[in-house]
Amino acid sequence: MLTIGVDIGGTKVAAGVVDDQGKIVEHTLRPTAADRPDVVAETVADVVRELSAGRDVEAVGVGAAGFVDETRSVVRFAPNLAWREEPLQKKISGLVGLPVVIENDANAMAWGETRFGAGRGQSHVVCLTLGTGIGGGLVFDGALYRGRWGMGAELGHMQVQPGGRPCGCGNIGCWEQYASGQALVKEARELAEAAPERAQILLGLAGGKIEGEEVTEAARRGDQVSLEAFGALADWLGQGMADLAAVLDPGCFIVGGGVSRAADLFIDRARESFARRLTGHGHRPLAEIRLAELGASAGVVGAADLARQR
Repeated sequence: MLTIGVDIGGTKVAAGVVDDQGKIVEHTLRPTAADRPDVVAETVADVVRELSAGRDVEAVGVGAAGFVDETRSVVRFAPNLAWREEPLQKKISGLVGLPVVIENDANAMAWGETRFGAGRGQSHVVCLTLGTGIGGGLVFDGALYRGRWGMGAELGHMQVQPGGRPCGCGNIGCWEQYASGQALVKEARELAEAAPERAQILLGLAGGKIEGEEVTEAARRGDQVSLEAFGALADWLGQGMADLAAVLDPGCFIVGGGVSRAADLFIDRARESFARRLTGHGHRPLAEIRLAELGASAGVVGAADLARQR
């Protein structure tokens, strides 16, 4: 059975035809008109038509970065797209004539990784996507946990630091302000400004503006400030996972997203931080902390499989 998975981001629409083993048969990519909701729906429809031509496609799954309602049909709010109470399922289904399921993009990624990636064989999984912020997805007893209103697992917006850094969500001290890509860059910039003599490699690479790629490259070259920034990210990541484990008791954490490409610089320290901060440590099993396996395809694969299981 073939289904199509679509992953809608702030700058692009990625889509693929996926079989029931999680294999992408054909893949395509289009730019996103983030400020024009109708154009986004039409872009998705065009992609679906292209990929379904000559194939017996049963349904379409769409992963969208935003709050998706409990019926998996309406995007209540999307911070990076001009969607407010957007009836996306109805629009796309009407354009393509196929059943459509809408899901939060991090949930789709979590489902894809649990079914076909790093979470295979695990029954209780917490999936974290470390990018500009932190996305999350929960799979318990083989089912995606969505919450009463479909808006669960906004893990990046746990408030971990009273009086801390302001967050784009309107609160302060959210976890993603300390353990994400933007947090890494902010930490490195602050440390470099305070002690430029310890950031010579980073400042030389950055040429005036410090970004994530420069911090990663500088850390690999031994830059003290960059290594310290990654250490802070690792400590906060471990702390947040320990807090989640105290509530959810998962068997496995999966860490993905763009920041995970530099996992060699922080994942071991994050595991140590998690083990040290875990409630009752030494008297309970430690959840595994694994790196995601499906990369940028996880959202497409997960959305397609959710459509299959609608």
